[in-house]
Amino acid sequence: MRESALETIIGAAVLGVAAVFMWFAIGNGTDRAEASSGTVELGARFNSAKGINVGTEVSMAGVKVGTVRNIRLNTERAEALVTLAISRDLVPLEDGTTARIQSEGLLGGNYINLEPASGFGQIEPCPQGEELFGESGCGEILYTQGSVDLLTLMASFASGGGDDSSSSSGSYDDAMDAPAPSSTDTSAPEDDADLDTESPESDGSVSETDEEPAGDTE
Repeated sequence: MRESALETIIGAAVLGVAAVFMWFAIGNGTDRAEASSGTVELGARFNSAKGINVGTEVSMAGVKVGTVRNIRLNTERAEALVTLAISRDLVPLEDGTTARIQSEGLLGGNYINLEPASGFGQIEPCPQGEELFGESGCGEILYTQGSVDLLTLMASFASGGGDDSSSSSGSYDDAMDAPAPSSTDTSAPEDDADLDTESPESDGSVSETDEEPAGDTE
């Protein structure tokens, strides 16, 4: 009797755990279905999709508005075709909207940031019977910017700074090696000329003063 009661308790516990897992799976599937029904697919072409994967966050003004649903390669044009699942509340987008792959920091991952801007029309999802990245161009974000390698960018900046410093030092050395311009002192001859022209007048004044006493004695 004790063994049968223990087996009954264990069996009930197993059934309870199984029921909990089943309930969680059904609820999770319902949430995914509701999330899928509340999103639409838009496309973006990137020259480099490095750092993003299926499930990468898509945000606008720092708020999550969707995820990356699919990434595939266009071998003819050597570009990445990225399918985005965007909240239905955001569409239609202005056709001046830009999709940029940005980094959360040196140690963070990448995400896609949508920057809305006005244009000449609107971006709407593809109607039934048409596909993304087709000839019609429906549902595509026209302006994109791929991921940027921070290490390569820093290396190019450092090499550019070195070239500027070497060129500036070279120009300074050239300026130091250049001969100094010769200077002529023109003030001395002018002073001599003034002395020459003034000397007769001074002699005359001296002679006049010497003759005046002689006239008085006579």
